[in-house]
Amino acid sequence: MGAWPCDSMMLARGGLSAEVESCVEEGGFPVGSLINRFFLMETTAAAASAGGFFPSFLLLAFGTLVAAVLGAAHRLGLFYQLMHKVDKTSIRHGGESVAAVLRAHGVRFVFTLVGGHISPLLVACEKLGIRVVDTRHEVTAVFAADAVARLTGTVGVAAVTAGPGLTNTVTAVKNAQVAQSPVLLLGGAASTLLQKRGALQAIDQMSLFRPLCKFCASVRRVRDIVPTLRAAMAAAQSGTPGPVFVELPLDVLYPYFMVEKEMIPAQLPKGLMGRVVVWYLQNCLANLFAGAWEPRPEGPLPLDIPQASPQQVQRCVEILSRAKRPLLVLGSQALLPPTPANKLRAAVETLGVPCFLGGMSRGLLGRNHPLHIRQNRSAALKKADVVVLAGAVCDFRLSYGRVLNRKSSIIIVNRNRDDMLLNSDIFWKPQEAVQGDVGSFMIKLVEGLQGQTWSSDWVEELRKADQQKEQTYRDKALLPVPQHLNPVRLLQQVEETLPDNALLVVDGGDFVATAAYLVQPRGPLRWLDPGAFGTLGVGAGFALGAKLCQPEAEVWCLFGDGAFGYSLIEFDTFVRHKVPVIALVGNDAGWTQISREQVPRLGSDVACSLAYTDYHKAAMGLGAQGLILSRDNEDQVVKVLRDGQKLCQEGHAVVVNILIGRTDFRDGSISV
Repeated sequence: MGAWPCDSMMLARGGLSAEVESCVEEGGFPVGSLINRFFLMETTAAAASAGGFFPSFLLLAFGTLVAAVLGAAHRLGLFYQLMHKVDKTSIRHGGESVAAVLRAHGVRFVFTLVGGHISPLLVACEKLGIRVVDTRHEVTAVFAADAVARLTGTVGVAAVTAGPGLTNTVTAVKNAQVAQSPVLLLGGAASTLLQKRGALQAIDQMSLFRPLCKFCASVRRVRDIVPTLRAAMAAAQSGTPGPVFVELPLDVLYPYFMVEKEMIPAQLPKGLMGRVVVWYLQNCLANLFAGAWEPRPEGPLPLDIPQASPQQVQRCVEILSRAKRPLLVLGSQALLPPTPANKLRAAVETLGVPCFLGGMSRGLLGRNHPLHIRQNRSAALKKADVVVLAGAVCDFRLSYGRVLNRKSSIIIVNRNRDDMLLNSDIFWKPQEAVQGDVGSFMIKLVEGLQGQTWSSDWVEELRKADQQKEQTYRDKALLPVPQHLNPVRLLQQVEETLPDNALLVVDGGDFVATAAYLVQPRGPLRWLDPGAFGTLGVGAGFALGAKLCQPEAEVWCLFGDGAFGYSLIEFDTFVRHKVPVIALVGNDAGWTQISREQVPRLGSDVACSLAYTDYHKAAMGLGAQGLILSRDNEDQVVKVLRDGQKLCQEGHAVVVNILIGRTDFRDGSISV
């Protein structure tokens, strides 16, 4: 931590300087140590001038006592209360401050599952025109906020109640951390004076979320709500984006008269100790609300986004200019602000280097773009002489870096240093490692290359391998399966049916992994998957956030039947909030991604089997529309998909329960 702003200021003889008094008022530095130094100087000078009338140690003791008293007064907020009054007649509450900051930051939605701890902020958001969307599970609220963050480039916001309300969000918060999504989680808490005293749903929430969030704060006074939230919003988007957590105790959110009623006894006690306790409680109440409604800036703070230096960019230009077989691998970070997706796409097209797209960069080039290579990534990486890893990480997705050719020149760009150098000490080594924003780097790289082109033979070689691989998929689509529908053929028909404005949400194991090879996003920011954490259960939350922030898009969800179990109840949410989405459930009655390994390796399918459940009927019970596809109407696949699409366009949430068989399409795939 840097020096406190007042440490270097001279102390005026006879009292604190005006600058120091200002810092005391703001609570911006450790006043106890400063007051101690001040009084020691004063008492030492006094002792020297007293000429022996009083022993110096008495003056020192007196100064120390006064310093301790003033320090205690500061900790109790007495200095602040002298200059900032409490409006005891106001009916305003802290929830209004929360809502004001969110509106000033352009927040349009707050996802929640209601609880008494957070009611004031939800009511205030509604009054300010922020749409409050309540879900049936807190984890869905955070997943929805995550989707909004990814698709809009702003901070997604979820608010949940204390204790179990917050613990229910842990998986989604961790998923946002791994996916580097800027999500603000607002959590209720017991009143400040009742924490650690056995209050309802009171736990140490800060310790729970510190490992998951890049910023954690507990607001202790109403006046601190605005600056704390502004700092949290900036932290969520700066550097490597990620989730942030702000704890809002009950007494910080509710109005003065309600808090006073709960905090101060109606009848004053007669004994001395009782009167002291009442004075303490009254002082705590005053400190909570002192200066609460004074005007404060509510808008966004500047963001700190790392940028590549001109020297680094120039070295990368020189490396790439010498390449004969360059290859670009784009990851999710490439789509982060401030670079718009269309500008990044233009840069990639101008660069002219064949590329693989992963995570949120899927769909950047649309369908069937000549530079987009979709198959045989490992083989291509082995052949490339220069590889640019732009937001891609050498974790399990790139075989920890083992898939890279040691003779290749590797350029890696990432906002996060740890991600950038992951496993570089073992399996691979970058020639140039650039810590900075990926999108901005790509723009500068293209500008530096000044229209340089590469031989088309390399791209054609990769595209030919692509086409050969896709022909094997078409062959597999024609093979019969023992029962129900061939999932490969089914997904090919889905690919042929999807409209240009489709936004794909995928949540599952085997069925979704198969879809990743066969179904193409229609454009930038038209694909949502959980990310590197591999979380099941994201589907409903992602679909909810996606449809709300892109109402013109048709949101198509691809679910495995195992994963759909997490999201089914949220069709009640879709119906209540009039959010039309269409869900295709690949129902093979099992956790097939696991059984592919477990059965041949361990000889048992224990815990891998499910049933061919009537998910479409369950959805109908929640008010949605339900359709079914099976071998009985195999010739009607496209028609049923179109029927579901039409129902969705008419404003209905739709579930298409698709009974599928099993193929060897993903034999040999791993799930650990």
